[in-house]
Amino acid sequence: MTTTSAADVGVTGPLAARLARAGQRLRQADRARPWVLDTAVAALVFLVFCLPDLVHHGGVGHGGGDSRSRFQFAFTRLPLAAVLALQAGLVLPLLWRRRRPMAVFAAIAAVFFLQWALGAALRADAALFVALYSLALHGRLRRLPWAGAVMAAGMVLVAVRVSPVVSVWDALFFLLSTATAALAVGLTVRARRAQLAGLRERAARLETERDQRIRLATATERARVAREMHDIVGHNLSVIITLADAGAYAADTAPQHGKEALRLIGDTGRTALGELRRVLGVLREASDGARQAPELSPQPGLADIGALCDGVRTAGLDIVYRTVGEVDALDRGVQLTVYRIVQEALTNTLKHAGAGTRVNLSVAAADERLVIRIRDNGPASGPGPWNEEGHGLVGMRERAALYGGTVSAGPAADGGWAVEAALDLRPRGGTR
Repeated sequence: MTTTSAADVGVTGPLAARLARAGQRLRQADRARPWVLDTAVAALVFLVFCLPDLVHHGGVGHGGGDSRSRFQFAFTRLPLAAVLALQAGLVLPLLWRRRRPMAVFAAIAAVFFLQWALGAALRADAALFVALYSLALHGRLRRLPWAGAVMAAGMVLVAVRVSPVVSVWDALFFLLSTATAALAVGLTVRARRAQLAGLRERAARLETERDQRIRLATATERARVAREMHDIVGHNLSVIITLADAGAYAADTAPQHGKEALRLIGDTGRTALGELRRVLGVLREASDGARQAPELSPQPGLADIGALCDGVRTAGLDIVYRTVGEVDALDRGVQLTVYRIVQEALTNTLKHAGAGTRVNLSVAAADERLVIRIRDNGPASGPGPWNEEGHGLVGMRERAALYGGTVSAGPAADGGWAVEAALDLRPRGGTR
């Protein structure tokens, strides 16, 4: 039993795949040249249903043979020209069955009623069932009740006309069953196509959403890298520029201080270069397409703020740094956010307030809330007031927003400049 099932699967699988590929090629060819299929359908109806009537010169009721002699009294014998005209009226409209399904059905139904009003029977009447199928498949559904009523009237007419040779009820059952089958097949194929179209639309929508997510993730990553680059480059360059100015000033008066400034510039530049390599290392790819393993160091945290303050002190700022609460136990992401906010604030103080400025820096954690305060005694505005909406303040606000926090910056009440950032330390989705 298992062997047979495996064999069946082995045969059915490739066969189904070949049939699917053939169906796809036919659909593509039909979309390119839709008239080919319509012509083929009309030609098939002519060959199967019209040609036998032409061979016997006049339809079912014409011609010899004992099997058809009993129909001579039931149906009218038409001339060959009339048969050709009626067949043309029944078959030729099928060329437009997909473009104008309702008009085609109405035209064929009119010829059908005319034919049976003349008392003739033609095999080409099968075109009416094809037209009903096409209407159910391609037409407007609200028109189907009218088409069904016309179809039922036509079937009743045929059943009455053939009553001398066939029971009315038998004929009506057969004809209505055939019409119902044509209608059902058309609606089934229509529903299947609608389902496939919905699946294709959903697949396209999911693909679009995937591309949008990729673009959003790329934009987010670029923004993150841009913030990191701004923090690293902006801070270290500010320190280097300040040290270089101080070294140039001390070169003539105190050469030893000038040498010390140069040494600090070198140390600051190497630190900045190392941080840049760490940030850019995660973006670099090897030439063979494989991602290189960058030399990563831990992201800075609260423990590194002391070293940050020492570096800024060498540039001329007088910093008093204190912490309140268990700040060392904070999450690494929170610590990185605090470090970058403090780094940006000190960089801007150094840039706009200048050397000799006194800065009070405090980081306090209490009641699921972390507050960072940086206040200096420098001028409230300088040659380039950093309270403008540049990358610095925007970057601090974006970092604080990751933890439901806010950042405010402006002149202090007793002079100088103050920056305050508040972060929410509660877990996401938590309650107070």
